[in-house]
Amino acid sequence: MTTKASPHRNHTMSDVARLAGVSPMTVSRVVNGDARVREATREKVEKVIRETGYVPDPAARILARAGGGRIGLLYANPSNAYLAEVLSGALEGARSVGLLLLIEPSRAGAPDEEREAVQRLAAGGAQGVIVPPPLGESAATLDAIAASGMKAVVLAAPVIRDGLISLRVDDRGAAQEMTQYLLDLGHRQIGFVEGRQDQSASADRRMGAQAAVDAINGAMLWAEAGDFTYRSGFEAGQRLLARSQRPTAIFASNDDMAAGVLAAVHAAGLSTPGDISVAGFDDTYLAASVWPTLTTIRQPVAEMARSAAVILGRGGETDGPVPHQFISRESTASPRD
Repeated sequence: MTTKASPHRNHTMSDVARLAGVSPMTVSRVVNGDARVREATREKVEKVIRETGYVPDPAARILARAGGGRIGLLYANPSNAYLAEVLSGALEGARSVGLLLLIEPSRAGAPDEEREAVQRLAAGGAQGVIVPPPLGESAATLDAIAASGMKAVVLAAPVIRDGLISLRVDDRGAAQEMTQYLLDLGHRQIGFVEGRQDQSASADRRMGAQAAVDAINGAMLWAEAGDFTYRSGFEAGQRLLARSQRPTAIFASNDDMAAGVLAAVHAAGLSTPGDISVAGFDDTYLAASVWPTLTTIRQPVAEMARSAAVILGRGGETDGPVPHQFISRESTASPRD
């Protein structure tokens, strides 16, 4: 027998789904009059709606009845530069296949909020979802997507669940290429700023950098923790510069952290690339906006997001990693010594 929930709280679609023993997608279909729902299921869901007093989001209902396909984009990445790339690509891709793009903010590490963000997309009628990092490796987000029945494309993450499609570069190979470039310039003491520990790309980039250094006799790699934010790059840069044996080059795992490293170099009264070469990863707009402009690895984030939208709209799979590109700019040079 269905248990009536307390009338003193605002009920969500998740509450209705749980009490009715169905998925949030099924609740959404009942609310929006979808004829594909079996009559017995419809009656069960409607009974729970009456008992709980659940009121659907008016905006979601308008979208769901507007006609045309919809896909969603989840977002919990703190980098505005990365977000700009993802948004521009996803919007272009959705437009190219006649889809409406629904955007939902989420908060990585907060399972209830992650699940609710997915459920809001399902309520809005999204048939598929683009999942940028770090949510593409979050159990809460992926479980909620599976329960909703939506198809998902994860960006910059491995496939860790059946049914997912992944678009990512060879992070290890790209980081090894950048580190080899610094070694070829003559650097033998190289600092490395890691990314978030809950993203596999962080470990892959660290391994790539270490592999390049290990192949050169006498070369050293000193790693400091970061979390892909500007502030963490600044603080990691300060720690590296405070070492008794200071690195002559610092490679940060994304452009936001590399920009933070540049600020730390300038704050210490040093110059780039004269005293310290600095390199980044991603080639977001930030890489060409800071001074000096950043040598970096171009991860085609916008193109990956565009492709994800097209895949969700037209179908299709991926074959192998997305190509990356080495970009040489003003922030790197041979060490003075």
